[in-house]
Amino acid sequence: MANPLDDPTTDPFAIAAQAASEIAEATGVATHDIALTLGSGWGSAADLLGETTHTIPADEITGFSKPALVGHVGTLRSVLLPNGKRALVIGARTHYYENHGVRRVVHSVRTAAATGATTMVLTNGAGGIKEHWKPGTPVLISDHINLTADSPLEGATFIDLTDLYAKRLRDIAREIEPSLDEGVYTQFRGPHYETPAEVQMAKAIGGHIVGMSTALEAIAARQAGMEILGMSLITNLAAGISKDPLSHAEVLEAGRDAEAVLGPLLAKIVAAL
Repeated sequence: MANPLDDPTTDPFAIAAQAASEIAEATGVATHDIALTLGSGWGSAADLLGETTHTIPADEITGFSKPALVGHVGTLRSVLLPNGKRALVIGARTHYYENHGVRRVVHSVRTAAATGATTMVLTNGAGGIKEHWKPGTPVLISDHINLTADSPLEGATFIDLTDLYAKRLRDIAREIEPSLDEGVYTQFRGPHYETPAEVQMAKAIGGHIVGMSTALEAIAARQAGMEILGMSLITNLAAGISKDPLSHAEVLEAGRDAEAVLGPLLAKIVAAL
């Protein structure tokens, strides 16, 4: 079945609104308050947030497709939080390197906003440039550098990205876990890992974390008026920082090893937002 977002004449916000309507119908939940995209290593947090009342295969909702990456569950979950709020948990991320276009990359974020969510939590597994960040370390994203040379904004749309990753939300996270460090996330296109020279370039221009997601989603979330909290799991030291070859198996292993810590941590942070 063709994805309506692939047609450049369609309105991506109308498609997001349709998707939100379908989620409301499938769950019986009229609005959600917060949305989370759970990247590599963060999936177990969904079970700890609260009571999952509904789970929907994402590809049954307009504009979504099955995830191409192992480690993403491919579902949308409606979770009743202990404080009575509703969370939409997105386990179906479309990555830029899949070449489906930016509209499909950010569709989940626009849909979350259309469900009523005003806070967007974006998580990922990524490489670390700071040498003291060991695999399994969670860090806050303070800002980003978008090296995809692309944007989810279309036409003469000018959006201020100052404090894109809200300091208010980072401060709340540090109240929960004072040891959390932070850094600037650098999104490369992927799917190949960065070369050591590219990592040094990212470092030279102010990057501390390297990965293949999140930045485009954050821009779309800001356009939608959402407040954004970004968190990376450092799954490995970046190329050239680590002397070992990089592999996706290593990323998955680091994610599995860190889940016992990440899940409870993210659940506590979400409860405080």
